[in-house]
Amino acid sequence: MLAQNPAIISLNWKWPKTTITPTRITNNLTSLSVRCSFSSSVSRQPLRIAVLGAGFAGLSVAWNLLLNGSKESHLCVDIYDEAGIGGGASGIAGGLLHPYSPKVKLLWQGAECWEESLSLLTIAEQALLKLVKQGKGEILEDGESVIVRRRGILRPAVNSKNMNIMSENAQNCLANCRIEQIHEDAAQKLVPSLSVPLNMAFYMPEALNVNAQSYLKGLYLACENLANAMSTLGYVNRELNLHQKAVQSVLEFAGDYNAVIICFGARAAFLPELSGKLPLRACRGIIAKLQLGDDIREEYPQYSPSILSDAWLAVHGARHMDLGSTWDWESKNYSRDVTAGEASEAIKVLLPKALSVYPAIEKWTITGTVGGLRGMPPLTANGSLPLLGCVDEYLDGSRSCKYWLFTGLGARGLLYHARLGKLLAQAVLSCNEDLLPGELTSWKHKMYKV
Repeated sequence: MLAQNPAIISLNWKWPKTTITPTRITNNLTSLSVRCSFSSSVSRQPLRIAVLGAGFAGLSVAWNLLLNGSKESHLCVDIYDEAGIGGGASGIAGGLLHPYSPKVKLLWQGAECWEESLSLLTIAEQALLKLVKQGKGEILEDGESVIVRRRGILRPAVNSKNMNIMSENAQNCLANCRIEQIHEDAAQKLVPSLSVPLNMAFYMPEALNVNAQSYLKGLYLACENLANAMSTLGYVNRELNLHQKAVQSVLEFAGDYNAVIICFGARAAFLPELSGKLPLRACRGIIAKLQLGDDIREEYPQYSPSILSDAWLAVHGARHMDLGSTWDWESKNYSRDVTAGEASEAIKVLLPKALSVYPAIEKWTITGTVGGLRGMPPLTANGSLPLLGCVDEYLDGSRSCKYWLFTGLGARGLLYHARLGKLLAQAVLSCNEDLLPGELTSWKHKMYKV
């Protein structure tokens, strides 16, 4: 969470108050396929796009819409999210960013997604640093990033059955996100007190620990800056608005927008138009907040990496870290609030897993828990991939390229959101679903149509 990142003392800024513009724009687009284009006559009219959701998916799409929209078109991007920026599962994400599976295999389009994520992280960092230079925020003297902890990630091997395949996969790592196989002595130099039961660990020195809430706030600020800058650089007006209001139905936006992009994560399946139609499983996760007590002098080493195992430890400085995460496949509760009973059960699951790789965790105090609801996509030959595409025919039976979906980021939102948000924005602006990889739209063949 933002207040728990030791790199930030304060960010003295507030979200702008926004109102819903009542102007009704008629969509003059007609098409018999999912490939169409905004005509030249329409391009001179304001192009209004609604983005439903202000998490990883929604803000990535918003950024890329503003960046790639036609220079000749007045573009208005309205973001709708009752919980505000990062108010859903994205805002409490563990933040451990790397392009590999649990068996350290490079994920689908891992290289491209890794590069795009690094780029968008830099953009968000620059936006917050600009705010600091304006005297509206402060950082610690050590110059730490307000968003990213660059200390790498260490994964101790805990299953002997997977050792050979993990060693083989590690040989095919990316040059800019290396995987080093190290033995117990080297691993314990990185993290004193680390348990390495099989005398083997996989160290990713370039992997990152991202403060998700800070990142999302920085990315929204970057979107604001981009809209303002482009409007002064010869582009027709760029407009960005955040509406903190509940969305009860997708079709309530039908008359006001040229395109509506659903980026609600697991909540997309709760919308009446999509209920029972998406191959999406909801899974609630609980994260524990840990802190060293004032009476404990031995801190987590400044340059030690975060730890990834059956449970993960995302380090936020010498005296703060997050422990996660549980997997409750029966719950549809997307509230951040966690009941006492739910918290107790989560700790029973998480703490033994953490102790098995980092016994020193027993010195830490649990200060709270927070929950979120993941939207988990189905497993495919390429892994568990997000769900993207035009969904007009599933909402109102038309094929006008008006309604789009971006959901199912699951537990890999940080890796996939930047690249896929870019691809989806390009598809929306071009009204051409063919710009999306077929692996991301193949789910539609099994979806119920109206």
